[in-house]
Amino acid sequence: GVPSFALCYPYPTTMISDFFVLSPRGDTIIAKQYRASAGVGAHERAHTEAFFRKIKFWDGIGVTPGVTPGVGGGIESGSGEKKTSDTQEDTSNSSSKQLKKSDAPPVFLMPDGLSYFHVKRNGLILGCSSARNVSPNTVIELLSKIAKVFKDYCGTLSEEAIRKNFILLYELLDEMIDYGYPQVTQTENLKAFIYNEPIVVAPIPNTGKSINPKTASATAVHKPVISSVTENGRKSNVATNQKNEIFVDILERLNVLFSNNGYVLNSTIDGCIQMKSYLSGNPELRLALNEDLVIGRNSDRYGSVVLDDCNFNDCVNLTEFDSARLLSFQPPDGEFVVLNYRMTGEFRTPFRIFPAIEEIEPTKLEMSVLIRAEVPENHYGANITVEIPMPHCTSTASCSLLSGNMSGHAEYVAQDRKILWTIKKLPGATEQTMKVKINLDKPCTSQIRRELGPINMNFEIPMYNLSNLQVRYLRIAENIPGYTPYRWVRYVTQSSSYVCRL
Repeated sequence: GVPSFALCYPYPTTMISDFFVLSPRGDTIIAKQYRASAGVGAHERAHTEAFFRKIKFWDGIGVTPGVTPGVGGGIESGSGEKKTSDTQEDTSNSSSKQLKKSDAPPVFLMPDGLSYFHVKRNGLILGCSSARNVSPNTVIELLSKIAKVFKDYCGTLSEEAIRKNFILLYELLDEMIDYGYPQVTQTENLKAFIYNEPIVVAPIPNTGKSINPKTASATAVHKPVISSVTENGRKSNVATNQKNEIFVDILERLNVLFSNNGYVLNSTIDGCIQMKSYLSGNPELRLALNEDLVIGRNSDRYGSVVLDDCNFNDCVNLTEFDSARLLSFQPPDGEFVVLNYRMTGEFRTPFRIFPAIEEIEPTKLEMSVLIRAEVPENHYGANITVEIPMPHCTSTASCSLLSGNMSGHAEYVAQDRKILWTIKKLPGATEQTMKVKINLDKPCTSQIRRELGPINMNFEIPMYNLSNLQVRYLRIAENIPGYTPYRWVRYVTQSSSYVCRL
């Protein structure tokens, strides 16, 4: 038969030499070699150590568009770091200094002549290498598929889960990739070939005093798609012990650019409706969205929710979508995306940033940053971090928060030359202000001012979405007596790139 992966990707073009999973510390958790390289044994893992050093200490100076990182723009040293001359470092501008601190690209060449590809999931690094000129997009998609399958079969993707399920994951890799070529990559298709059972990692116990029966813990979705055993050896059968549940996530990631006076210059929403089904019998589902949903800015229809464009999973039947905004589908095993959508134009940003800079003396600057939460009062921003790069010639910087700001902390990180401001929780319709005093080694010039900033903000807003896209209902198409599934819906808004110029 034709491999499922071949239905989406050209079969002969993707061939990898080896696959590995690294911990955040660089330890090799999983390593599997598909094609032997000259002078490298099957047990040799020095290439993963060199790869980890490369991405950990990535140096982007000299990398220009059209030049493959790791090939042009510098001389590769034995440790995988890049060497540049003193004159080049002295004449580098602020943009090149920003590149020096950037993350490594997902694809680059190494001195061993192999192309390395990687994706990051929950702090773990899933990577592979290839000696051929393969399609980078296809390999990145393959790595993403492997991460998804690992998560579906283990319940959660973490270092502990991987270490406790070595045998299962190596069995999955044997079925998914053969001699470096992708084979079966769909969760439901792999079930017929997998005989090992996952060992479920115990979730963190809930310390809350009261339990709302209308809500479920965020860890409730972290369950394997097949029968599993607990750490003490007790078996859990999916068919008999598991509730009929389906989890729906409406995730939205924001890309917003502010001017230095707080006006929005550019704003987009990248959203998706994501599901994970634990329904027995795999019944057909019907998902209804806003009746006044409009697709396309140039549409002659009027509605409260206008999306620029969207695309659907292959399993979705769109027969009733145009007339009733209704999607029908049979959910595949594991986690899957029902709908991806994009929205541009004007929408009310959840947070506004107002910076102000004043030059007190030639070598002293004062900066204040006000963050105003413009979400409704019954919502809040969580896990907020604000980063502000400082000039290269900064000697010291001190931060102070205005009185009443008890949930925040700000400090100057001298090693990274940046201000780091963290706020655990910022309720809607409130604001917080930070003041920074900056001392420079030399008088401030326009070039030094350009090195200050921009302000980068990261946050998460639970149970809130900006596009107003709503799930009206989620039902089983056929009325099955005694079949009462639990349906859990969650809305999450996150920052993808939330930047304010200075």
